[in-house]
Formats: sequence, structure tokens, C-alpha cells
Amino acid sequence: MIIAPALSFFAPVQAMEMAPDTVVSEYGILEPVISMYDTPEPVYTPQDRDIFGRYLTYIDPWKSVSTDSLLEKTALFFLGNPYVSHTLEMEGEEKLVVNLREFDCTTFVESVVALVNTVRSENPHFDIFLRELLRIRYRDNNLRGYASRLHYTSDWLYDNEKKGILKNRSAGLGGILEKKNIDFMTTHRNAYRQLKSDDVLWQQVQAIEKGVNERGGFYYLPKENIAGKAVIIPHMSMVAFATDIKGLDVTHMGFAFHERNRLTFIHASSTQKKVVIDQKTLSDYCTGQSSCTGIIIAEIL
Repeated sequence: MIIAPALSFFAPVQAMEMAPDTVVSEYGILEPVISMYDTPEPVYTPQDRDIFGRYLTYIDPWKSVSTDSLLEKTALFFLGNPYVSHTLEMEGEEKLVVNLREFDCTTFVESVVALVNTVRSENPHFDIFLRELLRIRYRDNNLRGYASRLHYTSDWLYDNEKKGILKNRSAGLGGILEKKNIDFMTTHRNAYRQLKSDDVLWQQVQAIEKGVNERGGFYYLPKENIAGKAVIIPHMSMVAFATDIKGLDVTHMGFAFHERNRLTFIHASSTQKKVVIDQKTLSDYCTGQSSCTGIIIAEIL
């Protein structure tokens, strides 16, 4: 749930002679132009398609309900599904990985949001779901290799807000600005199989980190203030847990969940090894995590 790559020819890129099938991204890195026909085939199993079909049948009675209710019903559909880490880390080239059988915290959020957007389309089907998942997971709707995946959560939020998928409510709910330098991936390159021995990819992630840092930080609600704001944190808003770990923005994510006059959250839990509605309140959970500084709150639109 933490990641990123960079490029040493970042500064002089405009002076370089570019191949006709490359473009300069907003981060100043050269990226191949990839059409929808060039994108590698997505990875999924017959079971994933079967789960998708069962989900459409399950959700049909609620297709016209509010967004937060649709998000809730969708998240509850996966309650109890196993937690599995690193499900996106495939050998070879970067591909769109679909896994509705098991989740980590990020793929759970992405899958739920993509399914909701699919259901709200005129003709929900599996190809629409693939398109929505790619749109959420990759920068500017383009799968252009490992570096195009939105590894850092603050970058994920920024990009998906630009796309109109969500609205970051953290500042308006009393959040404070965090200006820490984000560079965990490139300063821990040996922890990432793709970055270990690929200097170009490592440089690409560096350039992305530089772009993230130039935005001036991100807002989060300090954990000691969560209880006092609980009643106005939107039900089924995405919550991401900010951290004091050097170079890192967020360590976990899920959905805020109002239940029996308390605010908890639904998430793919690495400790409970499945998708759960947490037994702790959101405030108590954060208080119990020594590295957690607070939460980022984003309403799904």
C-alpha cells in the first residue's frame, strides 16, 4: 500500500530527442504512448467473473439507492473474504490484476468503488468493471507500466479527485497540513522487487515522488480529534491512516462505518486476515496504533 518510482533525466527531459511513440508526463518523465489496444491483457480467473455475476444479482435491488448505501451494500458483500497481501505484484510487465476472491486494504477499497461505479453505469458488465478499476488504480487512466500505478495513497487521492471519483474532506473536517517528504519507495528500493535492479524504474518513481512533494503536503485529521468529529465523518467515506513513518504518507485504508451510534470502519484487516467491520471505534483503533497520526477522509462521489 506504499509505493513509487523516479527518473534521473527528469530535469533535462525537454532537451532530449524523443521517440515518436513517447510522451512527457506531468512529472517530467518519458512514458510510452499506450492505446487501449496495447494495454496488456488483464489478469483474472473464471471465479472472479463468477463473483462479479453474483454481485450484480445481489446488488440489483439497491441499484437506485444513495452512493453511501450502495458502497455499504457492496462492501458488506465481501465481508469475511480473506486478506492476502501483494496480490498485484505479478512477475513480468505490469498488468491490471482483478481479484474479487481476496484483498489487501487497498484492493478492497478500489474494488468496492469500481463495482459501485460499474453498477451506476447504463449497462453494467465485466468490461465496464475492468475499465473502472483501471481508472481508479492508474494515473490519468493509463496503464503505462509499474510507475503508472498510484502507489502512494496521497497521490491516489489527488489523482482520483481530479477524475471526479472522490472529494477529499480532510481540511474541511478540521484537518491539519502534513508537509513531510514522501520518498519511502526509493529509499527502500530493495523492499520492492520491481525497483531492486531497475535503475530507470527507480528514477521514474523518484520523479513521481518529486511531483507529489511539490504539491505541498496533505491534510489529515489528528487522531485525538476523531472522536469529536465522528458524527460528521460521512458514512462509507474512504479513510486512510496517516503515519509518522519517515518518507511514508499512509499505512492502511478502509471505509468509515456508522453502526449503532458509533463510528468504526470496514476494511481488509491484516491482523484478522479477512474483511471485517472492526470491533473498535475508529478513534480507538487509531489511538492503539503508535505510528498512526490521524486519518485522511475522502467522500466517494
